[in-house]
Amino acid sequence: MLWLLIGIIALGCGAIGVLLPILPTTPLVILAAFAFAKGSPQLRRWLVEHRIFGPMIADWEGYGAIARQDKIFACCIMAASLFCSFLVGVRPSVLIVQALILCAAATYVLTRPTADRTPQKQA
Repeated sequence: MLWLLIGIIALGCGAIGVLLPILPTTPLVILAAFAFAKGSPQLRRWLVEHRIFGPMIADWEGYGAIARQDKIFACCIMAASLFCSFLVGVRPSVLIVQALILCAAATYVLTRPTADRTPQKQA
């Protein structure tokens, strides 16, 4: 029951992240798939077969990869959040910590293999 609850919460937050760039959709969907694998095989199957969320899960589980557009989006959101913190007057010491954490996160995202979601031509 706990895994099911974790999956539902993660998927809900990930779905909100599609509309609000504050929440990271891809990691939350991957977490939901993991939790559903433990708590609800039917929900996991639905999620893996979903037209929007399914490719993210397949890229990550198959290759540890993140799609190029998702990498670009993630890095832009990280930069924007740091810039917004600067604009609202966050203390310099906090900005430095935030910048270091965001640089580490961006480095992780950018060093993952890039998923190729372009349609393949058939011979």
